[in-house]
Amino acid sequence: MNIMPRIAKPEDVGLDPSRLSNITNYFKSYVDRGKIAGFSTLISRHGEIAHFETAGQRDRERGLPMEKDTIFRIYSMTKPITSLALMMLYEEGHFQLTHPVSRYIPAFKNLEVWVGGTAEKYETKPCEREMTIRDLLTHTSGLTYGFMYEHPVDALYRKAGIEGANTVGMTLKETVEALAGIPLLFSPGKHWNYSVATDVCGYLVEVLSGRPLDEFFASRIFAPLGMNDTSFFVPKEKLDRFATNYFRDPKTRKSGIMDVGDETSSYAKPPRFLSGGGGLTSTITDYWRFCQMLLNGGELEGVRLCSPKTIEFMTMNHLPGGQTMKEMSISAFSELAAEGAGFGLGFQVTLDPAESQAIGSIGNFSWGGAASTYFWIDPEEDMIAIFMTQLYPSSTYPFRPQLQQLVYGSVIE
Repeated sequence: MNIMPRIAKPEDVGLDPSRLSNITNYFKSYVDRGKIAGFSTLISRHGEIAHFETAGQRDRERGLPMEKDTIFRIYSMTKPITSLALMMLYEEGHFQLTHPVSRYIPAFKNLEVWVGGTAEKYETKPCEREMTIRDLLTHTSGLTYGFMYEHPVDALYRKAGIEGANTVGMTLKETVEALAGIPLLFSPGKHWNYSVATDVCGYLVEVLSGRPLDEFFASRIFAPLGMNDTSFFVPKEKLDRFATNYFRDPKTRKSGIMDVGDETSSYAKPPRFLSGGGGLTSTITDYWRFCQMLLNGGELEGVRLCSPKTIEFMTMNHLPGGQTMKEMSISAFSELAAEGAGFGLGFQVTLDPAESQAIGSIGNFSWGGAASTYFWIDPEEDMIAIFMTQLYPSSTYPFRPQLQQLVYGSVIE
């Protein structure tokens, strides 16, 4: 299998080479000022990579350079992969989006909704309706994340040890069953709230396929696409390519190392908890192959994972009544801005570029990860853009709109 396509001349795919070079120069200024250790950017159009650059270091302390095969923690960029896996099973007739989640996870049958009180003593009421699989895929389920620190329910997640991709000591099944005993923030379908819902989707993949999530990913997605460096952990022979993860506290502005890219990393061995919401590591070229498959309508180099109609369906706005994320959101956190955007089955979808105040096309679909990684796919321009770095949290700097400005500024035809 030809894993890496040839690098096209930018002008052959309608991009200005001098303007593309602005991307590297711009983000290198972050490196030069010590704000990030390093980064990698990849832009492709019409199926050919026209820009692929790295700068800085994957490990600042050890002086290891950022390279084109560096392995990154992609965190929530795992979510589109999990969503696709579930929709591959949908294509095979395993479920309907309208099915209640309790049909496949009985513990979700009698979920309750928070009414009031404290994390120590609270009141609940029954849901107005059952949670459906579509609610999970669109983040309208009523679930949340413990790291939000916005609501007493968040504290209940932390108390139960449910920490998203950082959950330890529990399996995926045990985590999902623990979720069933914690109140929802709201009745399913009422609001949009970023959450562990995609981890529940990952468990549904296990239940419906009869296989562990890592095995399903490896055999049904990664091997067929040639995503040879994508996994829930980094094996010993690849650890020398693994980036160190840094943090910058938005309140105190303290910064430092969050996780070293060596044998001491929690990613250096297979995890007990397989997080479909944020557990994968990958390279920029592996993730490009996944994105190109999506842009191609479910196929890459003669290998088809799903139908073009399924990709089209996943990248429509599925929020009730055609609402935007901003109109439905009750959360102060989302990986991407909520203005002018809807949400599909696993992706943010651009509805109004003017409202979003970021240049782009109607129909763009995208998502990002907690360590400031980001991708978007523009079907109208037949273009993919991916940004990889390792700085937590993703809200530290406005890399994402800045990348859009620079990329679209290079489009000349």
